[in-house]
Amino acid sequence: MPKDQINPDFSVNKPVADELVVVWTSSDRDVALKMVFMYLANAADKGWWKTITLISWGPSSHLASVDREVQASLKRLHARKVILRSCRTCADLYGVTSELEDLGFEVTLMGEPLTIYLKNPVCTVLTF
Repeated sequence: MPKDQINPDFSVNKPVADELVVVWTSSDRDVALKMVFMYLANAADKGWWKTITLISWGPSSHLASVDREVQASLKRLHARKVILRSCRTCADLYGVTSELEDLGFEVTLMGEPLTIYLKNPVCTVLTF
């Protein structure tokens, strides 16, 4: 089977996930720039998912507030209609709430929304 094709038997009788939620917790800028953001940009541009949400949680919130290249990438993702959300408690602990809001993040309590995403059978949740 060619590399660009998915085994058609893989998804038989499984619900199709239309929503991607990426929980980004890492403070590693290489993980952000060379994996997370790269995948999300391609997924948005190529229409792989109906809805894409990026949740910044913990150390990633601090990285987003101080790294200009990370900020530029986040703005580009937001322009591609990737939904940006951040954990308010984490943002407040790092003192970066307003910086995240300026980047286009919805800063809110995320425990319950994450639980809803995790329990939703048509939602795929990835963590980095």
